[in-house]
Amino acid sequence: MIDFYYWTTPNGHKVTLFLEESGIPYNIKPINISTGAQFAPDFLRIAPNNRIPAIVDTLPEDGGEPISIFESGAILLYLADKTKKFIPHDLRGRNECLKWLFWQMGGLGPMAGQNHHFVQYAPEKLPYAIDRYVKETSRLYGVLNKHLSDGRDYICGDYSIADMAAYPWVVPHERQRQDLNQFPALGQWLERIQNRPATQKAYEMAKTINVAPTVDEKAKSILFGQDAKTVS
Repeated sequence: MIDFYYWTTPNGHKVTLFLEESGIPYNIKPINISTGAQFAPDFLRIAPNNRIPAIVDTLPEDGGEPISIFESGAILLYLADKTKKFIPHDLRGRNECLKWLFWQMGGLGPMAGQNHHFVQYAPEKLPYAIDRYVKETSRLYGVLNKHLSDGRDYICGDYSIADMAAYPWVVPHERQRQDLNQFPALGQWLERIQNRPATQKAYEMAKTINVAPTVDEKAKSILFGQDAKTVS
């Protein structure tokens, strides 16, 4: 039912978490971003931003032609609405979930991504950039930790797409120079999701897709050296 264009990044993991939790049939189509597969014309027709993940729903609800979706937040929302799972159905609950989904999309993901780049991959260690994004990642961890400190198990009470969006970006907390001892509620939330069978299955599956996760110099030139000419 769902053709899933995937690679083993935090944004890719978001969608595998949903697919494994929901049980919706899917077919993985690996897009090796380290070799430039994301720039292939066939993939660009599905994902014009040349980024994974993307999906094609071959059996959309309206019975019409297949629908393609790119951007991980849009995919999670589409799948939640399609399956009627992992998003509250009442007005206030739904909007609470959407707030935290977009918080991840606009904050935690981009800031942690810049953290990864300047701490792990930048050819020059720029103290200002590293300090800027390590601190902003810490601030965002603090926001979520405070929200979770009222005793709730998950971001919106029940497990939802808000959790699926945020979790993969907190998994590499050590690489982001974050100490979870400073965020006890966040640490408990992380462990709670980690222990879900669907989470374990999703991450085990990832190991069979990408057997060489190290980013070498050639891959860096593909991942980080693109400009407008790439898509024109």
